[in-house]
Amino acid sequence: MDYEELINTRYSVRKYSEKPVEKDKLDKILEAGRIAPTAGNRQTQRIVVIQSKEAFEKMKRCTPCHFNAPLLLLVCYDKSVENNNHYGDKRPYGQVDASIVLTHIMLEAHNLGLGTVWVGLFNAELLREYFHIPASYEILGLMPMGYPAQDAAPGKMHGEKFPIEHTVFYNSFDNQLLA
Repeated sequence: MDYEELINTRYSVRKYSEKPVEKDKLDKILEAGRIAPTAGNRQTQRIVVIQSKEAFEKMKRCTPCHFNAPLLLLVCYDKSVENNNHYGDKRPYGQVDASIVLTHIMLEAHNLGLGTVWVGLFNAELLREYFHIPASYEILGLMPMGYPAQDAAPGKMHGEKFPIEHTVFYNSFDNQLLA
């Protein structure tokens, strides 16, 4: 599918079929994440692929937002290797890097006919315990993934977007209505 179709048709899938994700498709999706740009090319992302029955049972104790997907990615970034802004506040970029990686993954999954949803509702302490997450890793999010169920559909607010003038400003915010 072309890029415009890809970004216009992707939506957060919250209902999945039982069909498993094929290894070759998962490999392509993970490769899309691997080649995502990262600050200083530090590649801070660390991804745990959750697909065994035992791991999924643990995951269900960590979040109500698994949506019974056949596969789930637990995405972290390694704070010990993240790049920092060289100017001003010296803020770290690990969270940004992992977000870019997840976006690449999300788009490639949709390109291959799969659905995803980015989940931020989880018990981080249980995830650390159950999946042996090192202390230097920050958990960014979870991404259930699989084939959308026959009756899966975008959420009711999916198409509700502000006009471009509400979110984009040229040169400054002067004389703009910030509501």
